[in-house]
Amino acid sequence: MFGYVRPLRPELKCRDFDLYRATYCGLCRCLRRRYGLTAPMLLNFDFTFLALLLWEPEEGFTPCSGRCHANPLRKLPMCPDSPALELAADESVILAWWKLRDGVEDEGFWKGLPARTLSWIVWPAYKKAARRCPEFDRTVKNCLEELSALEGENCRSLDRAADTFARLLQSAAPGEGERGRILSQLLYHLGRWIYLADARDDLEEDRLAGRYNPLAARYGPSGDDEALRLTMDHSLELMGAALQLGDFGCRRPVLENIVYLGLPLVEKAVFDGSWNEIKKQKIWRND
Repeated sequence: MFGYVRPLRPELKCRDFDLYRATYCGLCRCLRRRYGLTAPMLLNFDFTFLALLLWEPEEGFTPCSGRCHANPLRKLPMCPDSPALELAADESVILAWWKLRDGVEDEGFWKGLPARTLSWIVWPAYKKAARRCPEFDRTVKNCLEELSALEGENCRSLDRAADTFARLLQSAAPGEGERGRILSQLLYHLGRWIYLADARDDLEEDRLAGRYNPLAARYGPSGDDEALRLTMDHSLELMGAALQLGDFGCRRPVLENIVYLGLPLVEKAVFDGSWNEIKKQKIWRND
């Protein structure tokens, strides 16, 4: 839904880039098979990262060949359907639908019309995904309601607002034992980082529209980039520490590239105002 969680392509080895792209294309195909022809429009880099995290470490990279959804005449290497891809697909549909409904509530009738229309299109897929992942669906609903309440009271606590979205993303990787704790820690701080990055990215737009922004509520209309950078970097450090504790098999180099290189670059772009241009750039080879 946000697109902040992406690799730094020039620093990926060819085999790691191929793994990342095959995961992305495999998630697209999984969405199409499970939820129909319109579901791939929900595809994003953030849930590709989740799929890479969820893969069992002992599973190797064994792509198959499949037709591209955007161009059926092309065949591309794709990761075959797996529990990791299926869970990432289910959860991306659920989060997308609730974010659309949240957008409908935040905007007036006319401005909210695109989100309302898309939510109607996504509704059948959402109902199916909610039956498959009822606990995640409840958590997303409850956390977004909490966020809405905090916005309504113009909450000045940055941590309370960021914690709510962090808990939402944390619930995307259910599990027990050491692996469950590692994924929980990593996704919590990823969710916190995404929320703060999005708040900084939307700061000026929210000011002009008169909408709630946690940075404006805490620091004033211009925010405080120095304080924000410190807390976002702290979450990046804790993500990195959690990543080092886990076993992610052949996907570790891609995950390390995203956490140690991709996220800091996106953070810098959000702060210096270049993110709006960078996010439009394709990361695939020109083939």
